[in-house]
Amino acid sequence: MNAPTGTHSAPASSPAPSASRSSQALIRAEEPVLAHNYHPLPVVVARAEGVWLEDVEGRRYIDMLAGYSALNFGHRHPVLTEAAHRQLDALTLTSRAFHNDRLAGFAERLAALTGQDMVLPMNTGAEAVESAVKLARKWAYDVKGVPRDRATIVVADGNFHGRTTTIVSFSGDPEAREGFGPFTPGFRSVPYNDLAALEAAIDETTAAVLIEPIQGEAGVLIPDEGYLTGVRELTRRANCLFLADEIQSGLGRTGRTLACDHESVRPDLVVLAKALGGGIVPVSAVVGRREVLGVLHPGEHGSTFGGNPLAAAVGTAVLGLLETGEFQRRAAELGEVLREGLTGLVGEGVTAFRSRGLWAGVDVDPSLGTGREISERLMREGVLVKDTHGSTIRLAPPLTITREELEISLAALRKVLG
Repeated sequence: MNAPTGTHSAPASSPAPSASRSSQALIRAEEPVLAHNYHPLPVVVARAEGVWLEDVEGRRYIDMLAGYSALNFGHRHPVLTEAAHRQLDALTLTSRAFHNDRLAGFAERLAALTGQDMVLPMNTGAEAVESAVKLARKWAYDVKGVPRDRATIVVADGNFHGRTTTIVSFSGDPEAREGFGPFTPGFRSVPYNDLAALEAAIDETTAAVLIEPIQGEAGVLIPDEGYLTGVRELTRRANCLFLADEIQSGLGRTGRTLACDHESVRPDLVVLAKALGGGIVPVSAVVGRREVLGVLHPGEHGSTFGGNPLAAAVGTAVLGLLETGEFQRRAAELGEVLREGLTGLVGEGVTAFRSRGLWAGVDVDPSLGTGREISERLMREGVLVKDTHGSTIRLAPPLTITREELEISLAALRKVLG
C-alpha cells in the first residue's frame, strides 16, 4: 500500500542541531532537574519526519509508539504543520472570554465526524475525562434526579483514564494510587468485558458507565464482540449514561473513526484527545448528546486554553485528514499485515497478542525478558516501542507507515526474540 500524500520518508542522517552533546550526556543532564515521573528509553530524539525519528548522534529509528496515538498522522505531517504555521501568524489565544474565528468550525466538523451533537473543547486527555465525570454527575442530579452528592459512576478494572487525583481514585494500578490519597468517592469498579458484573453494579444512583472500548494501557485488551452493544443496552435500560474513553482508540487507530464504530454503538459522551492535536498541540474534547452537554451553564466549567484558535486550527486540519476516510482504511488494511506478522511469531517468542487496526498488545515469553528489556533490544535494532506491564509491549505506529516500514519493524521484533 502506498503512503498517503504528503508523508515523508526517513530524514537524512545529517547531524541534528544538538548533536554536539551525546545521548548519555543529555540524559545525565536531565537527572538533577526533571521530576522522575517517567522512565524513558535511553534515546534522545532530536528530529522526526513521518514515521522516522533521529537521535542526537544521527541514528534513525522507526516510531512504533506514535506518542501513545498522539501521532496518528506521523511526525510533522505537512498538512498539519502548515495549518499551525498559518494560524501562528494570525492568532493563538483569546481564552473563552471572547469568541474566536476558528472554534465554531472545528466544533461543527468534530460533531459531524463522530455523529454527535455538541462539543466541549479541552486540552489534555485527563482533563477531558474529568470533564466527562463532571458532566455525568451534573446530568444525574439535574435530569435523572439522583439525590445531591450521591451519584456513582461504574468503571472497569484495569482501566487507564489518566493520573489526576480523581482519576487515580478509581484506578487499580498501585503505582498510580499509592501515596496519593485520600481518594475521591463515588466510583465502583467491575471486571472488564463482564456484562453480568456491570449489570449488578448499576443501581438508582448510577450516573454513568465509563469504559475504554479497548483497554490500551492494560495491554490492548479487546472485549468480546457484543460487549459494547451490551453496555449501551444496559445503560439505556437503567437510564444512565455510557461514557466512552476513546483517547487512544479513537480517530482512526483501529480502522474506524471510533472503536465504538465497530459495533455501531453511539455512546452518550465520547472523550477524545491525543491524535486530535496532530502531534503539535494538546487538544481534547468531550463530544456527545445535546441533552447531556446542555446541562452546563456559564461558570460551571472552563479552561483557559480549551478551544484556543491554534488548537482549533490544528484540530480542524486533523478532521480534514480523517474526513477522507483514507487513514481509517490504512489502519484496517495495514492492520491485517500487522496481524499476519504477529501470528507468525506466536510460539516463536510471542505467547499471545491482541490487535485491532494498527494497534497491538504483544505478550512476550517472560523467559526472554521483560517488556522493558524487549523494548531496549528493539531500540538497538532501530525500532522504538514501549512496554505496558510485565512482558507485554504495545505496537501503535503512525497510520502513515508503509507496508515496507511495518515489515521492517516486525523483522526487528523477530530478531530480538530469536
